[in-house]
Amino acid sequence: MAQSLANVLVYFDFSTKNRQPWITEEFQPDVAAYIAGLFRNHDCPILIVNARPDHVHSLAALSRTRSISDIMEAVKGVSSGWIKSKDPRFHAFQWPGGYGAFSASPSRKEIVRRYIANQREHHRRFSFEEEYRRLRERYGVPYDERYLWS
Repeated sequence: MAQSLANVLVYFDFSTKNRQPWITEEFQPDVAAYIAGLFRNHDCPILIVNARPDHVHSLAALSRTRSISDIMEAVKGVSSGWIKSKDPRFHAFQWPGGYGAFSASPSRKEIVRRYIANQREHHRRFSFEEEYRRLRERYGVPYDERYLWS
């Protein structure tokens, strides 16, 4: 083949260090927009980003040339520095090292996009911890509870 083609959608989620609610309601749109730009800058067309007080959900098309770990290192590293620069009260802000990255079928793209868009409502019924455990169980991803929430 002369051309490389891919359509790999990935649902990403990651939380703030120790699940601290750093991302205030008025700051959430800015954080989401900034993170969306970082995904685009790393050749990952973004479908949606939703920043919550203590975590972020996003859906992106995976770059054909970059690894998930490289993308997440860049997105989290650059956004952490940007968040710290926005206000002196954010000087101690951190993302922890971990993240979730799950495949999303292109045929379910709109379902996943709506799910991410409706996180405010979703988290009225389920905590982030409950949601994270359910995702790992649904995808069959083993995890160690001792390291899941730091």
